[in-house]
Amino acid sequence: MGFKTGDFPPVDTETFLDLPLRERIRLLALHWAEYGFGTPKMIHTIYLVKVLVLYMIGGVAVATATSGAGPFWDVTQWWNQPIVYQKLVLWTVLLEAIGVAGSWGPLAGKFKPMTGGARYFAQPGTIRLRPWRRVPMTDGDTRTLLDVILYVGFLASLALALLAPGRTTASLLEALPDNTSGLVRPALLIAPIVLYVLCGLRDKTIFLAARGEQYLPALVFFAVLPFTDMIIAAKLLIVIVWIGAGVSKFGKHFTNVVPPMVSNSPTMPFTSIKRAHYRDFPRDIRPSGLASFMAHVGGTTVEVITPIVLLFSTDRWLTLAAVAVMVIFHLFITSTFPLAVPLEWNILFAYLTVFLFLGFPNSGGYGVFAMSSPWLTVAIVAALAFFPVLGNLRPDLVSFLPSMRQYAGNWASALWAFAPGAEAKLNTIAHRPALNQVDQLLAMGYDPAVAEITMQQTIAWRSMHSQGRGLFSLLYKHIPDLDNWTVREAEFACNSLIGFNFGDGHLHNRDLIDAVQARAGFAPGEWIVVWVESQPIHKGTQAYVVIDAALGVIERGTWEVADAVEALPWLPDGPIPHTVTWRHDDEPVVGASR
Repeated sequence: MGFKTGDFPPVDTETFLDLPLRERIRLLALHWAEYGFGTPKMIHTIYLVKVLVLYMIGGVAVATATSGAGPFWDVTQWWNQPIVYQKLVLWTVLLEAIGVAGSWGPLAGKFKPMTGGARYFAQPGTIRLRPWRRVPMTDGDTRTLLDVILYVGFLASLALALLAPGRTTASLLEALPDNTSGLVRPALLIAPIVLYVLCGLRDKTIFLAARGEQYLPALVFFAVLPFTDMIIAAKLLIVIVWIGAGVSKFGKHFTNVVPPMVSNSPTMPFTSIKRAHYRDFPRDIRPSGLASFMAHVGGTTVEVITPIVLLFSTDRWLTLAAVAVMVIFHLFITSTFPLAVPLEWNILFAYLTVFLFLGFPNSGGYGVFAMSSPWLTVAIVAALAFFPVLGNLRPDLVSFLPSMRQYAGNWASALWAFAPGAEAKLNTIAHRPALNQVDQLLAMGYDPAVAEITMQQTIAWRSMHSQGRGLFSLLYKHIPDLDNWTVREAEFACNSLIGFNFGDGHLHNRDLIDAVQARAGFAPGEWIVVWVESQPIHKGTQAYVVIDAALGVIERGTWEVADAVEALPWLPDGPIPHTVTWRHDDEPVVGASR
């Protein structure tokens, strides 16, 4: 891999697309195992510059300059200042909401333009996805002028709270008598909190893009809690985020995440180590014992045990060691450049670990039992744990992000299949700020075959995860001539329609399909979607639906997770078994025999 030249799959571009889909998946999955997406290092450099200059230097400069806690280049002056912590959270929310933090750029499926977010959220007529149908005044799937006003108001309220000077409080001075910077004024946080909720009720995409499941509770703590309680509540928040993510890695899915993630890391120069994460490369690229160790010791164990140590430890050296472990953990994730590229989130969490647990140690009066009321502690823990618990038991009711299942492999996922030529109908949608990804690549000067092979790398990536085997099995069952169809990874594809995705299948579920169908008008049998829900923590199955965009749901059923995990990505032994629980009587036969 060069700085400007990527590692393109070693295939004959003239003949590759004529191969059967299974063979294409096999070749691209084997290439991913050694090179990942094969992205030129120039792209990773752009991300690093964005994180370093825009996010880190820009955020610290704004936070210190507006709070008097600077200068920003002297870390010793501001790293443990509460107002800097608050303003870095506000800065992160602002960048996430605009669309220049997570889910940005080529690694997230945004080639030209590289930014989604505000290009969609600030434009009337774009697609809007309400989270709950029963909420009054949220009908429809089209963004209105009201939605734009709410969104722009949200950004403005964040900026105002960020730029305004701090104010001291009695509870702050009681804990830190020498503090002169103060805290963000609680009154300035009311508008961001209210607009966070209103924007989210109108469009779940905005709420999830701004990472409301994590930052909204923090803003509430800033606004209503006295200083010591605020710090302890922030500790509870980050610990529940960590433990929730760790618990979500229980089971069979996460082991399948680690090998393709390591393979995609530009900081892993040794092909031998990448291959070691697979059982018997190139014959068997299911996860190896090393991958399992990395997943459940380096991942699950770290995310469950270390946060508990941080929450209760009063020993300085034990706390320091636990802080170091979590900082390294987040820096490692950053170094792999995972798809959706949540780099800012990981950098912030590394800083928060140091700020909360070293800056305000449990032994200094900031332990979990030092909160002003034990009932307040219970209430905060119950509120923070509600959606993770519900989401693990009923993933159909709670999105992947509020469930705290970040990058755990247990995702709601989908593949989109288009009859020959039908994908072009998506480009007819009005008020859409971006074209289909393959057309974005063509606009950048890619050869048509190269552009198509590049996009097919993403479906090979999906095949390396457990859900991919089940989803491809459904496509082979429902589309006899699938080799001639265009198959797209839904996480990437929906980015060009709504401006954001983060591995969350709830952002491209039936609601999005219906919204697109109302605008593009696919004929029966032209666009087939296979969609699967996350696995509930107490079941061994995943529930799927097959959707014809023109006709609606045509089949429901389940598959055994164990069957999906045991299959090879390209399904050489055929589709995995499915249990059909409901089937539309008039389901059309698509493909060659239609």
